[in-house]
Amino acid sequence: MSTIYATLERLKISLPPAATPAASYQPFCISGPMVYLSGHIAKKDGAAWVGQLGLTMNTAEGQEAAASVAIDLMGTLQAACQSIGKDLEAVKQIVKVTSLVNSTPEYTQQHLVTNGCSNLLAEVFQTRGLHARSAFGVAQLPLGACVEIEMVVELNA
Repeated sequence: MSTIYATLERLKISLPPAATPAASYQPFCISGPMVYLSGHIAKKDGAAWVGQLGLTMNTAEGQEAAASVAIDLMGTLQAACQSIGKDLEAVKQIVKVTSLVNSTPEYTQQHLVTNGCSNLLAEVFQTRGLHARSAFGVAQLPLGACVEIEMVVELNA
């Protein structure tokens, strides 16, 4: 068994299928060795995980939400890999994560919320999961979601 899939199994993570887009976009786009994953919102019990950091949610809850987004992103990444006859072992590097955190103007821990995603990616992909990153606080996200994250990945040739 591969390292990535063994780690997912050890963590008891089952990857979901790529979500059906809710608007005019694709869940991923492959260009050369690069995979661009559209923003994924945090979900809880199958619906948007609604909340605002600094008002209705704390940092630990935000980290949990960001980790849930990482799982959805990996599911979409797996679908992208499968679309070209590969699997997650084809990942050369998680290149960039961009995180949008629905937060109050006073809240300043967006980077810590995003660690929920970054830490899980690093645990699953090891050094291939270490990435560049941006974390932004925003006034609102689609459906009132607390976190939205997009990702750029490089695949092996």
